[in-house]
Amino acid sequence: MGVSDPARGREKVRFQPDARPPAALAFGLGLQLAVLTIPGIMLITTVVMRAAGESEAYLYWAVSATVVISGAATVLQAFRIGRFGTGHVLVMGSSSASIAVCIAALVEGGPEMLATLVLVSALVPLAVSGRLPLLRRIMTPTVSGIVVMLIPVTVMPVVFELLGRAPAGSPGAAAPLCALVTVLSTLGIALGSKGALRLWAPLIGVAAGSVAAGFFGIYDLDSIAEAPWIGFPANEWPGLDLDFGPGFWALLPGFLFIALIGALRTMSSCVAVQGVSWRERRAVDFRAVQGAVTTDGTASLLAGFAGTVPSTAYTVSVPVIELTGAAARTVGVATGAVFVALVLLPKTFALILAVPNPVLAGYLAVLLAILFVAGMRAVVNDGLDYRKTVVVGVAFWVGVGCQYGMIFPEQVAEFAGGLFRNGMTAGGLVAIVMTGLLELTESRPSRLEADFGMSALPELREFLRSFASRAGWDTVMADRLDAVGEETQLSLVPAAEDGDGKEGRSGRRRLRLSAKRGEGGAVLEFVVAPRGENIEDRLAALGAGTGEGAIERDVSLRLLRHLSSSVRHRQYHDTDIVTVNVEAPSRSGRT
Repeated sequence: MGVSDPARGREKVRFQPDARPPAALAFGLGLQLAVLTIPGIMLITTVVMRAAGESEAYLYWAVSATVVISGAATVLQAFRIGRFGTGHVLVMGSSSASIAVCIAALVEGGPEMLATLVLVSALVPLAVSGRLPLLRRIMTPTVSGIVVMLIPVTVMPVVFELLGRAPAGSPGAAAPLCALVTVLSTLGIALGSKGALRLWAPLIGVAAGSVAAGFFGIYDLDSIAEAPWIGFPANEWPGLDLDFGPGFWALLPGFLFIALIGALRTMSSCVAVQGVSWRERRAVDFRAVQGAVTTDGTASLLAGFAGTVPSTAYTVSVPVIELTGAAARTVGVATGAVFVALVLLPKTFALILAVPNPVLAGYLAVLLAILFVAGMRAVVNDGLDYRKTVVVGVAFWVGVGCQYGMIFPEQVAEFAGGLFRNGMTAGGLVAIVMTGLLELTESRPSRLEADFGMSALPELREFLRSFASRAGWDTVMADRLDAVGEETQLSLVPAAEDGDGKEGRSGRRRLRLSAKRGEGGAVLEFVVAPRGENIEDRLAALGAGTGEGAIERDVSLRLLRHLSSSVRHRQYHDTDIVTVNVEAPSRSGRT
């Protein structure tokens, strides 16, 4: 997320999150996302319930509850209400990583124990959201990018299985031809169309594949005809198991870890969707990431009360936005509304579920290919040095190896109930552990805490000069650090200072500054209360502002860009963190 990364190809974003496309278009795009997402959401819940031997009545209740909760959470993600939501199109659904532990809970203690375990584990994403600034050194965009890259690796085996899952007795060429029609139709429109037609590429691709399936007789029209027009799921609420017996405590660690992985996936999805939603490159808004994780935890709480599987964010909207250029939050609202409506319209529900597996597989193959590149983009934008390169390479290939049973398959299959057979889980954990170890091995920084405001400049200058002296740098580097500290402070101080020169509220806040040696220079980290405007975005748009105040801020920002090699600004609900890398002049060095 360096300031030098230009946005390329963003002109294809037709509707940014704050845009208002026509209602019919927003509904159509929301319907596309629902068509592509609901089958997977239902499949995960169905697999869990049937593998545990639950009744069909409870299965229908659990599936319906999952879809309704996912729809409500998707709508909430489209807004920014306090600490909830992202303001982006972020689809929520059931967590595939939780399949094994949910089956174990149902077998051990039935739906009541499942409900209690999901309810308790939902506290994990809520806690992560509130402590995200403290976890920033291990829950990095690089780690998020690795997880996004591993999602296609994890899902592709399912896609390849769907390719060959045609009804018995169908022609041998039916499955590959239907998938091929879907892929060619989608890519042909996405790559060959420059107008509004590109917005409909996903739906047209699925429709074309379904028509081809109709010619081969593998589109299930009977299930559509038999489904009622309107229906309500029967109440099968299981209640909660509050005995907290040995079975609960034995299963709880697995649920807590799955909740952590789900929170990381939600973070990754939020970072990825921000990267494709704006025409101009923007710094990652970590307040939106916090909102995404909070909503994730809230959805899992509701899932726990309902007695169904926990929730997580899906990345399907990322490639869909790339294909259609529509990132308006009204599309997310429409998607969630379609989710809820479909539960009450069984015939429409059946229409979506009747889409043949080879057709879904063909389109998912396109989405996952685009998603892998989105993960790569997140990793590259975070800045790749030698250490990060090692983390990315090792974590990714460990994930691939575990997913395909190439790394000690017997031991991996038995450890933690086979949890690490999932490549996303294994690779994500390796990335977190390696990133944490790198942080532990780094030298301890020098620290300063002072009142935030221009009155703290003398203390800040003295601290930076003492740091430069201890590091063995000459006066040239000391002066550079001094200037960087001053310009960063000026950039962070709110523009709305009192007209009489007083610092307003800035003097009542605290500044925590840490300084340490980095590769070829120094790394300064400024931690203060939030102020609303992102320095990275201002650096990328220098000169765009008007007025005397904007010109004064531009001067500080231009100096900061000249003096530093990179500036990263992370904004959280309670904290602003600005990290500045300062290269030592060539004639500077150790004495």
